[in-house]
Amino acid sequence: MDTQQEFHRIMKDRHLMMIAFGGVIGTGLFVATGENLHNAGALGTLLSYCIGAIIVYTVMLSLGELSSNFPNTSSFGDYAHRFISPSTGYVVTWLYWLTWVAALGGEFTAVGLLMQKWFPSVDVWIWASIFGIIIFALNIWTVKIFAEGEFLFSFIKVAAVIVFLILGGGVILFNLFDLGVSKTFENYYQDGWFPNGASAILMTILAVNFAFSGTEVIGVAVGETKNPQIAMPRAINATLWRLVVFFIGTVFIIATLLPHNDARMATSPFVAVLEKIGIPYAGDIMNFVIIVAIFSVSNSGLYASSRMLWSLGNQKKLPAFFGKVNKRGIPINAVIFSMIGSLSALSSLVFAPEIVFATLIGVSGFTSILTWMSVSLAQYNFRKTCTKEMLQKLPYKTPFMPFTPLIALFLCSASIIGCCFDTTQQIAIISTIIFIAICYAVYFLQNKYQTKKSSEG
Repeated sequence: MDTQQEFHRIMKDRHLMMIAFGGVIGTGLFVATGENLHNAGALGTLLSYCIGAIIVYTVMLSLGELSSNFPNTSSFGDYAHRFISPSTGYVVTWLYWLTWVAALGGEFTAVGLLMQKWFPSVDVWIWASIFGIIIFALNIWTVKIFAEGEFLFSFIKVAAVIVFLILGGGVILFNLFDLGVSKTFENYYQDGWFPNGASAILMTILAVNFAFSGTEVIGVAVGETKNPQIAMPRAINATLWRLVVFFIGTVFIIATLLPHNDARMATSPFVAVLEKIGIPYAGDIMNFVIIVAIFSVSNSGLYASSRMLWSLGNQKKLPAFFGKVNKRGIPINAVIFSMIGSLSALSSLVFAPEIVFATLIGVSGFTSILTWMSVSLAQYNFRKTCTKEMLQKLPYKTPFMPFTPLIALFLCSASIIGCCFDTTQQIAIISTIIFIAICYAVYFLQNKYQTKKSSEG
């Protein structure tokens, strides 16, 4: 499906690893964690992020096998096409495009809101537009510019998270010696184990999955990476446990030091914790870090969404100009259209930015779950077709088969069921289901027309 003849394989191992970090450490961690903590409480939030970590870990193990054996830019859509069905491959490609278009809209909104801390008189949409132009510029020059930019952005925010873990961990250790175990961890039980009920764990899982979404971008980037059969296994092994430690460790510190009633969407929980510790200019420092993080996530998001459109153009499922790649190895038309799709969300920001932000997070989280499910199912089906000789030649093998993809499918399904009971996420779920139905309808109508045309010819 994807010959890769026009893309330039110039990304290196370090780029691939930082893209894995860059796609995932963004507003879902720096901002939305506060809302999750407010809804689910300390213990509920920690458990929901542990569930999310298990999901992303099992999915990435499956992705490692598929992407190292079939390293191409079409990625998830290609795997679903090969090992589920052509129609599902088509829909998954559009779903992953929607994942990042919705995420980009949310990130653009977030950066506009964050910039108002320093420039309160400037409208959100103006900052969002300026930010979008910068991200667009990074993606239309060369893949090397994109990769180096992502490496720099990711390095800054990874360093910030490490500093936060050291400071927060130090405060918790000090409190243990000074206040004792009971007082140090009182946030976990003082209002009950689950202040809003145990069901809040499942109801927040969509936002948690949004926080973890982006790790899978390396499955797209591997199509433009040197020696993908070697680079992908290294990236999987090097990043997975670090991401789990980063997320679970960060959430543990936030939940321990910040009461759930003090956690709010409008203020980053990182800022609240650092201010509580007594770090001067904590708000300004974290505002800068979060903006850098948004740059990183958006950079990866536009890259991934444009490659999905390119793959549809390459397969003749969209007009051929979407599948064109310029001399610098950039699918410029796909980049432009993906950028337009993400900026379209800005038209609603003038009226209800907070509602739009929450809805976009919901759509991105839900479509991420569906994409992950397609990866797990595709890998499960692929493994069933493998002979012993084929297994021996695989550059990377998913461990704990067949349980790894089955665990991912079960937990993703449970997440979807839990999300259906959250009224704030129902709009996102219903919108995504309608989008899926339209995609399937378009695919079958398109196939019917092409079959009719070829029979007449």
